[in-house]
Amino acid sequence: MAHVVVFDYGSGNVRSAVRALEHVGAEVTLTGDRAAALDADGLFVPGVGNFHACLTGLRAADGPLVIETRLAGGRPVLGVCVGMQVLFDGSEEPGASPQEGLGEWPGTVTRLKADVVPHMGWSDVTAAPGTRLFAGVESERFYFVHSYAVQDWTLEPPTGAFAAVAPKVTWSEHGGPFVAAVENGPLSATQFHPEKSGEAGLALLENWVRTL
Repeated sequence: MAHVVVFDYGSGNVRSAVRALEHVGAEVTLTGDRAAALDADGLFVPGVGNFHACLTGLRAADGPLVIETRLAGGRPVLGVCVGMQVLFDGSEEPGASPQEGLGEWPGTVTRLKADVVPHMGWSDVTAAPGTRLFAGVESERFYFVHSYAVQDWTLEPPTGAFAAVAPKVTWSEHGGPFVAAVENGPLSATQFHPEKSGEAGLALLENWVRTL
């Protein structure tokens, strides 16, 4: 049984994530303990609310170092919602204490270009070819709650012998296309909430747990 730590750094109610991961067969610990987060088979990084506030909490819990150390060792990390956004360079969202993102991927989180914001509800995705995260649920809908997203993917894909390891980028749309998920070696992330996305979300989490 894979052991997953849901990283508890003060970002909202994460009990639904714990229950969903347990439902798909993981042994789950909800903690902000750095050693436990480093030791787990998988690290689930939630994020609810303001980009800059989430980063403040994450940094207070040594989250950036935990994530960087895990990725350096090829150990899986899954970021969700704002837990995905913080993996990019930064955000245009206003904040009391502006923070730079973790810079795992280039790009800036910007306000959705839709008449109705926030984007709240179920939306289709265009899953990346060869996806493992969306295997079996490529045509399903997932639950989003957000006003900001990454709307331009600027990372140039590798060529030649390294083309096979290019990040797999899944898209959705609300007033225009935005990045709904990324799979990049040990680092994966979704803008939607898989733990709130019914059977499709549980299947996606199960796909991730199986890789641990």
